[in-house]
Amino acid sequence: MQLEFHQIDAFSERPFGGNPAMVYRLESWLDDRLMQQIAAEHNLAESAFVVREAQGWRIRWFTPATEVPLCGHATLASAHVLFEIYGEAAQRIDFLSQSGPLSVTREEGLLWLDFPLRSPRPQVGVEAVERLLGVKVVELLGANELLAVLESEQAVRECQPDMVALAKLPWPGLIVTARGREHDFVSRYFAPAIGIDEDPVTGSTHCCLTPYWARQLDKAQLSAYQCSARGGALFCRLQGERVKIGGHARLIASGHLHL
Repeated sequence: MQLEFHQIDAFSERPFGGNPAMVYRLESWLDDRLMQQIAAEHNLAESAFVVREAQGWRIRWFTPATEVPLCGHATLASAHVLFEIYGEAAQRIDFLSQSGPLSVTREEGLLWLDFPLRSPRPQVGVEAVERLLGVKVVELLGANELLAVLESEQAVRECQPDMVALAKLPWPGLIVTARGREHDFVSRYFAPAIGIDEDPVTGSTHCCLTPYWARQLDKAQLSAYQCSARGGALFCRLQGERVKIGGHARLIASGHLHL
């Protein structure tokens, strides 16, 4: 059996930037164990699998270690593959997922994710998070992920967390964020508990970052930058109970997996 795959750098206009994702468009679903093995073989932060069902495109996401309920950059990558490689003519692709209906729209030269809003709430344990990060935490919140607000963009960029301690937290991952110098806000995301020490650019974390910074800055449209080693720019819009996250995507490689 041969399966066609495409590797996309999401949230980047150039090669080797943003966040790489592997995308498989399947005729029918593979066994869950096999999809997990494929994701482990590619060893990228996410591998996405999409199948056209009667209700529309269903999407699933796997890290090298586990399936996850929501992933932004691999959804953006999947839409890019369906638009640019498989010739989807519509300006919008609707996905069915574990996190409900999602969509990606081509607009203004960008691909726009339409994701559910996650409102972060205050959390206890600031001292423990400060110890594992080695920096001062201004505010600690949580939604689907733990969110630590730091004093400055420099603190975010220089943060070197204790990954062993971080993996023991009762959260899938930890976001660190601060106001940006050239962007409204910056962030980084660490998730060793699910096999990702640091994710290069994470669309889904902006489901809670966007409402937080929208309140702090009193604006509904924000520019964001995830300042990992690869780095990536995101454009965020708060629209009611939804978050729109815009970005570019770039095809890097295509090939076949032989099973």
